[in-house]
Parts: sequence; C-alpha cells; structure tokens
Amino acid sequence: MKRIYSEPNPIFIHQIKELLEKKGIQAIVKNEMLSGGIGELPPTEIWPELWVVNNEDRSLAKRIVDNFLNSIKSEPENWVCNYCGEKIEGQFNICWNCGKER
Repeated sequence: MKRIYSEPNPIFIHQIKELLEKKGIQAIVKNEMLSGGIGELPPTEIWPELWVVNNEDRSLAKRIVDNFLNSIKSEPENWVCNYCGEKIEGQFNICWNCGKER
C-alpha cells in the first residue's frame, strides 16, 4: 500500500477516494479517528490519509488526484453570453445583462 494524499478535511478525502474507486482503483482512508490527539500529536500527523491498496496503481492514482485538485483550484475562464454578447466573469453561470444561462 502507498499513501498518495493527506488533508485535514475527512469529507474531502472521502470524495477523492470515491473518485479513485470510480476509476477502478482500490483505496482506503487511514487516521480518520486521530483527531482526539490534537494538542498531543503534530497537526499533520493526525490528518486523514488516502492510501491505494495496490502499489502499481500509485502513479495513476496520483495523477487523478493532482488533476482533480488542479481543476478545483483553477480560476474559471471568462465567457461571452451567446444571447446578448456581454462579457461575463468565469465564476458566474448566468448573464447579468439578459439573465440567460451560460
């Protein structure tokens, strides 16, 4: 088994685990119950960890995790409304000018 990701939010860890499992990669979460050690243990040592079961899946799993993290951290591109031609910032999905969806 190989550890591929760690982060303080257990919900986020489980979302990534599901993403890997949908791609056929078996994964487990470790350290889920260590939050009781806050103050006694270093903070990063009690974060939940995502591990792949099969060592040969490690590189593919790491790529999937990295691509996913990059996709959620990247800034959405600005767009132009197809109906009125207004320029809209990427974080909006509805045109502020005419109310039509992206």
